[in-house]
Amino acid sequence: MRVALVLAGDIESESGGFYYDRRLRDRLRGRGHGVEVVSLPRGSYRERLAPNLRAGRLADRLAEFDVVVEDGLAHPSVLCANRRLDAPTVALVHMIAWRARAAQGTPDGGRGPLDRARSALGRRGVAAVERRFLRGVDAAVYNAETTRRNAAVLGGPARSAVAPPAGDRFEPVTSASEIRERARSGPLEVTFLGNVVPRKGLEALVDGLARLDGRDVDWRLTVVGDRTVAPDHAEAVAESVAAAGIGDRVGFAGRLDDEAVAARLRESHVLAVPSRYEPFGMVYLEAMGFGCVPLATTAGGASEFVRDGESGVLVPPGDPRAVAAALRDLDDRDRLAAMGTAARRDYEGRPGWPETLDRVVDFLEAEAGRRTGAPGRGGDAA
Repeated sequence: MRVALVLAGDIESESGGFYYDRRLRDRLRGRGHGVEVVSLPRGSYRERLAPNLRAGRLADRLAEFDVVVEDGLAHPSVLCANRRLDAPTVALVHMIAWRARAAQGTPDGGRGPLDRARSALGRRGVAAVERRFLRGVDAAVYNAETTRRNAAVLGGPARSAVAPPAGDRFEPVTSASEIRERARSGPLEVTFLGNVVPRKGLEALVDGLARLDGRDVDWRLTVVGDRTVAPDHAEAVAESVAAAGIGDRVGFAGRLDDEAVAARLRESHVLAVPSRYEPFGMVYLEAMGFGCVPLATTAGGASEFVRDGESGVLVPPGDPRAVAAALRDLDDRDRLAAMGTAARRDYEGRPGWPETLDRVVDFLEAEAGRRTGAPGRGGDAA
């Protein structure tokens, strides 16, 4: 089987979606299939629409393949090319773009009526483009049931599979006794892991921590993530830390390699990423492998594997009071130990990457075996 893996940007990029793409590429090759990565420009949404002006050229390039897999991030770029293809097209959907855009808020933090109107118009435009994309592919692979439900609203294809990411990138080895011992030591070590962008909810985390009386809860926060993606937002968060007088408790580590990230999670009590929207939240699952309790968002797919109050905590997006209450409860070290060991057990019960990716490869093989024009393209999701 000859597979084209179409994506926007560099497959070696650091986000969870690209990590999934790399693992899929390698698994396909490991099972004897040929894979060519087709990288399209990644820029603004408008810039990603530009390849449609050269749709014939892109369609000709993709015509030689048995199946074309399209990362959802590239959806604006392939609309016209897909209409020209005979090969089966399969969307690989890590995130519904209009949901993510809504979670980002208005551009540059603007809050006036004009900013809100522009933001709403942009979301409607993205939803329209994404709807056309999902109705124009033959099938789809989703990272979560939540993502599949959101896609169904836009008319996603009738044939689909859900193959959630695994959390065993770091292959953690952490015993229950180590988790219990860590829970009873030192200040409450909280880690934020992700790009410092509005969607990830760092400002709500900082606000929530600032509400804790330091005499009642002794805490430390380490922020691990790229601060250059949304520099204005990153600066605003840093200013909030200074204004709250908690700079001595908050450290900004920047981007770290996998070894350093694993070391940080091994030392942490809580992984707190109270995102405005998180389609799956692979980082929560990775933290659970270390017995690190995830403080996750109710907006998205985290509830599919984080048991609220048992193996983690789910908080409403953008709610610093809920963040503060959750962290205050987790400073009960017996509770922290119990939830940390439960998080590790739940992690161990999840499928690993081989199982997840074999499900995707089997699905792609079935799609490649269908004759051109089989029912499914443009079909409505149930």
